[in-house]
Amino acid sequence: MPRFFIDTEPSEYITVTGGDARHIGYSLRMKKGDSITFCRMGTDYFCTITEMSEDTVTCRIDRAEPSKCEPSVSLTLYQAFPKQDKFEQIIQKTVELGAARIVPFLSKRCVSRPSEKDFAKKLERFRKISEEAAKQSGRGIIPEVAPLMTFEQALEDMKSCELRLICYENGGKRLSELGLPEYKSIGVMIGSEGGFDRSEAERAADSGAVPVWLGERILRCETCPVAVSAVIMNLTGNM
Repeated sequence: MPRFFIDTEPSEYITVTGGDARHIGYSLRMKKGDSITFCRMGTDYFCTITEMSEDTVTCRIDRAEPSKCEPSVSLTLYQAFPKQDKFEQIIQKTVELGAARIVPFLSKRCVSRPSEKDFAKKLERFRKISEEAAKQSGRGIIPEVAPLMTFEQALEDMKSCELRLICYENGGKRLSELGLPEYKSIGVMIGSEGGFDRSEAERAADSGAVPVWLGERILRCETCPVAVSAVIMNLTGNM
């Protein structure tokens, strides 16, 4: 069933205008009486289309219930910024897997180093990728793609997570050893193409991040967040 996201809490009806309305009418060729789903902050609203015009669609809410697709754990990925096409792939795949938030930051070994101003110009596109992935995968929220941070800012931001992790190729605990189902929020820091400098790994550990190890194979920076997300979702009973 087609699903769209809304910004405000609805009452009895939901009215959609602009691009989404045109997509419903022209691209999807939906009509009065068809069923459609809207989502807001983890709640799914199951609706029936009652009125349609060129750029407005009105829908009656038949029932509302918590989204079954939202994980029980809130996963935030702190991703050292890779090349743009890799970052877009990371957003798409980790949103599909259940990440709640993606925070890009600059580490010492980042090859791509956009300024805050240049990154801000691309942020709308990154957030659109998150929205499309959320729609495709049936999510109940649009996971946030945060503005670009420094390494220190990312460490400070990660303190809001109950469990803080850093993926480090030089060793650490396995995810299965950490009792992940006990936690409601998990933050994972992941390196860019060149991994983490040892001083960064030590700084993260000093701030409370637990080094974790994914085995002998070295994963690409675009593979690691996908693998970590899948393992965490599996170990917390969300896959």
